[in-house]
Amino acid sequence: MVRDKDLELVDGDDEELEDEFDEELDDLDEIDELDGHSVGTMVGFVTGLLIGAALGAGVAILVAPERGEVTRRRLRSRFEDIQEDARDRFDSVREETGRRLKKGRRRVRRRLRSRR
Repeated sequence: MVRDKDLELVDGDDEELEDEFDEELDDLDEIDELDGHSVGTMVGFVTGLLIGAALGAGVAILVAPERGEVTRRRLRSRFEDIQEDARDRFDSVREETGRRLKKGRRRVRRRLRSRR
């Protein structure tokens, strides 16, 4: 997010600098897109995955050919695997977003310093 003090660095009379600053801000807006997928799309996918897992678990219990204890153990194991996968994906998205944000900030600062 652009802070007021960052905007103060931009002289109102220097249109070229303002244009470059706007381009850098546009680049930062692209952080919402990771590998062609928006963060909202990824959250929706993970939510759908968890709901599907819960529904699948319910159906599995109803039609399970094995004893309840064995089925519950398998379901618990699968659910834990899904949780771990979701955590890994979330951490990956968070790390990538942080990297891109830092890179964008550095580019903006470099451009602003080079114009002083």
